[in-house]
Order: sequence, then structure tokens, then C-alpha cells
Amino acid sequence: MERKYHFTLQPSETAIFRAAADIYAGYIAAGALTSDNSAELMKKSITAAISIARSVEKIIQSDDELPS
Repeated sequence: MERKYHFTLQPSETAIFRAAADIYAGYIAAGALTSDNSAELMKKSITAAISIARSVEKIIQSDDELPS
């Protein structure tokens, strides 16, 4: 029997997931992914996505953060 998973991601988690998936896809498109480094590149993709999100958070003020 196939195991099924269910995830409920918060909006910020979804944004990080999508960015990490895009970065990981870039590694695949560049031919950098091998069976030996797939886990490492996945972690690097996630770390890069988080780093980008943190940089954006420091620089950009969202609508909810603007003074009235």
C-alpha cells in the first residue's frame, strides 16, 4: 500500500517552498544534480531560499507593516 502524506503549509512556508523548488530545478536544468548530491543540493536550495527571504524581509516593508 502506498503511503500518503498531507501537508498544510502557511503562506510564508509556501513561498519558501516554491523558491527552493525553483532553485533546485535550476540545479537540475544545469546538469548539476546527481544521485550522490541530490540531498545536498536540496538542502542548499532550501538554505538559499531562506536567505533570500530574510534579505527581502529586511529591505521590504509589507502593506501590513506600513504606518497608517
